[in-house]
Amino acid sequence: MDVAGKKAVIFGGTSGIGLAAAKQLAALGCEVIAVSRNPDKAGDVPAGITLKQCDVLDRDAVSGLLQECAPIDILVSAATGGGRAIGPFLSMDMDGYQASFDKLWGYANVVRFGAEHVSENGSIVLVSGTPARKCKPGQVSLSSVGASVEALVRAVAPEIAPKRINVVAPGTIDTPMVAMEGDERTAFYSKATATNVIPRAGTAEEVAQGIVFMAQNDFVTGTTIDVDGGWLLS
Repeated sequence: MDVAGKKAVIFGGTSGIGLAAAKQLAALGCEVIAVSRNPDKAGDVPAGITLKQCDVLDRDAVSGLLQECAPIDILVSAATGGGRAIGPFLSMDMDGYQASFDKLWGYANVVRFGAEHVSENGSIVLVSGTPARKCKPGQVSLSSVGASVEALVRAVAPEIAPKRINVVAPGTIDTPMVAMEGDERTAFYSKATATNVIPRAGTAEEVAQGIVFMAQNDFVTGTTIDVDGGWLLS
């Protein structure tokens, strides 16, 4: 797909990985609509990006927004949907574990109500995470949700063909989701990536390159691409 002149809708497109993807697609000449619960956090965005507000867990709002934006060539969701439970499963608050699946429900809403508005040769891209296939201690919820997202994509891909749907699975990425600052932030990422083949945190821009690849490559569907610094090999 030559994305120049195409229309992209990106949920979770006003910060982190989603915003980086929005900027990269806009730089390639794509008309981008970046969506989140709080569009103001995007700050100043370059030409080619329009901001809209929507909660991915509000089915009616998601359906209405997608109808408004149709037709769509590239549909992306990097929206987390809410909080994430971290820690040992046997001591985990089960309400927190259940709430972690808001990410899956948000993605399901975007795909369910968006696929019909995606052009015949269009592309859907979701963002999962490396814990889906290699879980480190304390990441049971991340692994469970990520694996569900990847299973959803593999199951849906044959149903929507020739439209394509794929997943990008990031490893440890330096994004605003981590609130720590300064030396504390540096130490956190250094420890988290110490055993990686590439021992550093990735950037939102590096993950966004994977999203753009999935949008552009017409011969890839039902697939997960890893942008993880070698997490799966460590």
